[in-house]
Amino acid sequence: MSDWTTSWPTAAQLYLEGHRLDEVECIISDLPGIARGKAVPASKFARQDYFHLPDSIFFQTITGGWGEAADEDGFIEKDMILKPDFTTTTAAPWTGDWTLQVIHDAYDRDHNPIPYSPRNVLKRVVQLYHDQGWKPVVAPEMEFYLVARNTDPAREIEPMMGRSGRPAAARQAYSMTAVDEFGPVIDDIYDFAEAQGFEIDGITQEGGAGQLEINLRHGNPVKLADEVFFFKRLIREAALRHNCFATFMAKPIAHEPGSAMHIHHSIIDMESGNNIFSGAQGGETDAFYHFIAGLQNHLPAGLAVMAPYVNSYRRYVKDHAAPINLEWARDNRTTGIRVPLSDPSARRVENRIAGMDCNPYLGIALSLACGYLGLMEQKRPRRQSKGDAYEGDGDIPRVMGDALDLFDQSNALHEILGPEFARVYSIVKRAEYDEFLQVISPWEREHLLMNV
Repeated sequence: MSDWTTSWPTAAQLYLEGHRLDEVECIISDLPGIARGKAVPASKFARQDYFHLPDSIFFQTITGGWGEAADEDGFIEKDMILKPDFTTTTAAPWTGDWTLQVIHDAYDRDHNPIPYSPRNVLKRVVQLYHDQGWKPVVAPEMEFYLVARNTDPAREIEPMMGRSGRPAAARQAYSMTAVDEFGPVIDDIYDFAEAQGFEIDGITQEGGAGQLEINLRHGNPVKLADEVFFFKRLIREAALRHNCFATFMAKPIAHEPGSAMHIHHSIIDMESGNNIFSGAQGGETDAFYHFIAGLQNHLPAGLAVMAPYVNSYRRYVKDHAAPINLEWARDNRTTGIRVPLSDPSARRVENRIAGMDCNPYLGIALSLACGYLGLMEQKRPRRQSKGDAYEGDGDIPRVMGDALDLFDQSNALHEILGPEFARVYSIVKRAEYDEFLQVISPWEREHLLMNV
């Protein structure tokens, strides 16, 4: 135990200062991004180097069903070896006792990384950059809704009741008064984040009723994905304390904007420490354009990872704050690929396609994979978009089935993300899609029952 405690991050040490650790939650992300694992007494955790979970946690659909994704050994639920990454040790401040969380990495019995574990997929992509002498840097933006408690799936989701006693209002983007409406929830988010050692770059009100955005500081892709993984749970727990739900659905409320996870990218040359998107005189480099071309050429085939559910595609609606194509432009929020205003050292490319419902490890991995392919292929992007990109044509899949077909055909992405991951992911997502197609919607009953 003493060896472990010395490796705790500072925030975890401060959280437990003067207290006795009761429990450790040993967790790992499954394909949807749900935390799976075990809670063990601190004394037991101190004596264990690893624990086991069956590999079938990666074959499970969001509804609790199963994709037939087992390997040639069959569905025998082989044990994985889960080893702690102590750098991820952080508080679980909403619990009734003194609890820490530790993210684990998954290995097989020969100590090889499990190829379809999302954190391993992201590590694989980051290593490809390192092999080229590059250090990828990302900054995710998290959009989500605070909504009224909804325990009946047949009821539409409604905005939460604000501090004023009125439901949250839409079209109040960047309003400080609107942010104040959720003050008690935001206070708990800040308190939980501070206890966990996470630095929030800012919280703003977005355009939807009860829709907020949290920006995180730029940094290491794996570390930032860990933080988004932790943040989703943190925000949900803060909301539950105030009789509301936090939802990360891509499109929870009809006629309101969807929720995105915008991803900002820059690439640092590991030898010089310079941003490879900027030249010696501060101009845009070939690498900058190649990265954008990679996003344009490969994101359609990767959309099934960034938009992983049927609901995800309801977000891509013209003039509803989400892109409908992969045009690129400088300082233009109507395009799918945006270059924000910055000085040359901070030049970056923003991917506005990913939904907040995607697994953060996989969403970031996919985005980096597309950019990496662009850097390797050294192609030029289409001409910069001028004006309102919503006036152009859509060039991304509009339904889950089409997106999965493109993903299955993309050998280039499979090689970057890992062929075994691509196989398992496709099987599980097709199983989910088949389940959805068996559900008859209220729209069908209303308009088809008596009219066709």
